[in-house]
Amino acid sequence: MSWRPLEVIAGLTARELLRRRLVHALLLLTALVLALTGWGFSRIPHLHLGGELLTPQLARLAAAQLLLLVMFMFSFVVGLTAAFLAAPAVAGELESGVALAVLARPISRAEFLLGRWLGLALPLLAYVALSASVEFWLVAVGTGYAPPDPVGAEAALAGQGLVLLTLTLALSTRLSAMTSGVVAVVVFGAMWVAGVAGAFGSAFHNTAISAVGTVTHLLVPSDGLWRVAVYEIQPKLFASASLSRVGSPFSATSGATPAYLAFAAAWVILVLAAAVLSLDRREV
Repeated sequence: MSWRPLEVIAGLTARELLRRRLVHALLLLTALVLALTGWGFSRIPHLHLGGELLTPQLARLAAAQLLLLVMFMFSFVVGLTAAFLAAPAVAGELESGVALAVLARPISRAEFLLGRWLGLALPLLAYVALSASVEFWLVAVGTGYAPPDPVGAEAALAGQGLVLLTLTLALSTRLSAMTSGVVAVVVFGAMWVAGVAGAFGSAFHNTAISAVGTVTHLLVPSDGLWRVAVYEIQPKLFASASLSRVGSPFSATSGATPAYLAFAAAWVILVLAAAVLSLDRREV
């Protein structure tokens, strides 16, 4: 396997993305949401409580909670975007017959799939980094609150997107574009719900329900990475507050461990390898 075919396929995939209306709509809506949330955060220091302006400390706490809600929405946008961009990346080419012309050239199936993955992953990472950085900057300018580790939060959100991207791409080697996208979105939502259930189980010391969250964090690490992002965004006092002990999806009691981050990276690599194997064994 050589780098040149990967570079060509990745470049073609990235240019194809830039021509899609879905991407144009996503960027336009993201800019609109950033403008609206930036304005909203700028109004927090001017709010009144009991007839008096919020103190700077209360304003920062309010901003922190609102930021968690905004980033929760953003995490779903990233996950759904990854799924719907990856769904037709391989399945669509197979269904239309374009893959026949591409694979007839001296390009292996592994190079084709990995090139498609790179061409989708790099723009997704750039989108997460730019959008989240702008949001964090707007919050800091408007309220004075800055997440304890914005880079770590962005990395976790990007990792969540890569998990969904890789899963969808693997599914698209066997399923149709629409089916693989829908299945990936359902899995994404199911992992989030199961993660909340597991957090409730831990809060109320129910071993069986708590195990559900542990299993889902290992089965598909999307919710586990979201919890990492939450921990890096929230004020550290939230980690010990009662809010974090009732299964809230907007709080986390601990951050990422090196072992879990290594597991998430290995998960992406293994699923990508399974996707390559699946495409290699499929009749085109």
